[in-house]
Amino acid sequence: MTVEFLDLAPVIRASGTVRIPGSKSISNRVLLLAALAEGITTVRDLLDSDDTRVMIDALQALGVRVESLDATTVRIHGCGGNLPSRKAGLFLGNAGTAFRPLTAVLAMAGGDYRLDGVQRMHERPIRDLVDALRQIGALIDYAGAEGYPPLLLHPADIRVKAPIRIRGDVSSQFLTAMLLALPGSSSGGDIVVEGELISKPYIEITLAMMTRFGVNVSRDGWRSFHVPSARYRSPGEIYVEGDASSASYFLAAGLVSGLRGGGPVRVEGVGLGSVQGDTRFVEVLEKMGAEVTLGDNWIEATASAETRLLGYLHPLDADLNHIPDAAMTAAVLALFAGGTSTLRNIASWRVKETDRIAAMATELRKLGATVEEGRDYLKVTPPPSGRLTDAAVIDTYDDHRMAMCFSLASLGGVSVRINEPGCVSKTFPGYFDALASISTSVA
Repeated sequence: MTVEFLDLAPVIRASGTVRIPGSKSISNRVLLLAALAEGITTVRDLLDSDDTRVMIDALQALGVRVESLDATTVRIHGCGGNLPSRKAGLFLGNAGTAFRPLTAVLAMAGGDYRLDGVQRMHERPIRDLVDALRQIGALIDYAGAEGYPPLLLHPADIRVKAPIRIRGDVSSQFLTAMLLALPGSSSGGDIVVEGELISKPYIEITLAMMTRFGVNVSRDGWRSFHVPSARYRSPGEIYVEGDASSASYFLAAGLVSGLRGGGPVRVEGVGLGSVQGDTRFVEVLEKMGAEVTLGDNWIEATASAETRLLGYLHPLDADLNHIPDAAMTAAVLALFAGGTSTLRNIASWRVKETDRIAAMATELRKLGATVEEGRDYLKVTPPPSGRLTDAAVIDTYDDHRMAMCFSLASLGGVSVRINEPGCVSKTFPGYFDALASISTSVA
């Protein structure tokens, strides 16, 4: 049964330890690479969520053998670059980390495929990826509106005769898709990025995972990449590190609770050795007044002694292009600041699970904030009284990160209703239980 809403009581303090689930970005990259590789790969600490299930279902529909050993462990029998099924219809929900890479891989696979998703996926642009694939001979038709899913992919003679040009300023997933797919071509090739490449840390994840599967990409800064023609090779066993974006909510809870003597909050599963760019969210926390400690596989945060004395956070003014998902957490932290915070260079929010700039502005206002919304920025001024609006009803837009971010408002000592809380199953099905485990609420 679908839960229509969840009422969160005011939280007095937050402290304790949370083990975060596996990274969605790493999980879906590893699943696809393991399927394409030669050999058998055991994937451990895999994220168990809607988006990873979508990828696993798609791989099985393509003829890849996937054995589930337990909730977070699978064994994948790689196909050595030759997908068994040359005809399939795939429903990929709203999982961009599945839809974009599979588009590129299947465009070069020599089969007939239909890729579809939920209505919001039909509104998420994919023209730039399709145009890049057409440069090398891919035959792709739009089954609906031009420039958007669903897509029809057909057998094609793929030839890389010149550098592939792809825009980098809409979504880094387009470049990720080309990087992951190009080793399967007969010649490999060069990719040239046009415009500013956003979300660079996600490309670093892609390159790191490709290396783990035996394919090394050379690059000239962030402008061009040389991808060899090569077979992916299984590493035998691979562990997925915890999701740094998910860690941001608990670390933020440690900071806000620290204003009133609470904290610290520690997250386990991600730390100094992480390949994820969202670990740089700790820099945002420190700018806003956190005391942060890192270990090899954990991060801990609370308010610094100076911030406790102030009683509020430092306003933030920062370019957050490199951490677009964790940046949403910063927008809610701005409610607890002593002035206006400005989040810059976040245009990619517009093409995520929802238009996150518009959605964030709307919901922050419900809590009493004054919000200025721009094409690629957000300015957030806390309520003049410093007191958040009690009993605000937050809409989540079927966006997991909206639900998780706004749960933090309860740390302001107010009750919050989260509509459609089940959307967190996209990446963190147990989120609200994990939050409750570190929270002391008003009885």
